[in-house]
Amino acid sequence: MKADLQSAPLGALDRNGPNPLLRYERRFAHPPESVWQALTVPQRLAAWFPTTIEGTLEAGAPLRFAFPDEIAIPPMEGRVLAVEAPRLLEFQWGPDTVRFALHGDVAGTRLVLTVALDTLGKAARDGAGWHVCLEQLAASLDGQSTGRDNAARWREVHGGYVASFGPEAASEGPPQEWEDAYGAG
Repeated sequence: MKADLQSAPLGALDRNGPNPLLRYERRFAHPPESVWQALTVPQRLAAWFPTTIEGTLEAGAPLRFAFPDEIAIPPMEGRVLAVEAPRLLEFQWGPDTVRFALHGDVAGTRLVLTVALDTLGKAARDGAGWHVCLEQLAASLDGQSTGRDNAARWREVHGGYVASFGPEAASEGPPQEWEDAYGAG
């Protein structure tokens, strides 16, 4: 079953905890081991994740995240918080905490992605970004490319996140370095 990129639901925003929390749930017709490889093998990760991930995937290990050369955003630091192959990967990604939980069943894998944000104002911006990343992940797992310009796709879905999350969750736009590389929305 190929990914239907037009019908992927928007992520949800939970404002009730200590940090705003983005939550996505996606189903893939692939076993957890295949999805795990897409999350952890650098060559597979490059097909969908917005940065490189440099470091050892073991709890407590430091990580470094570098953006592509066309984006002049300095690398971010992080740390591995939890690794339970092939079920759980959690790490600090700059100021945010990213958690991938994989649940296998006869149909494949249910992925639950949560991102604890440091500020509410970037929820719509980052929500749209993770939405596009998950579309790319689905296509990559299916051995395809979306054939889309990720920056243009982000612009397409961003309005839905602003409308869903509200103006207070959309007060921070893309970093200037991103706009310099891809143009203002």
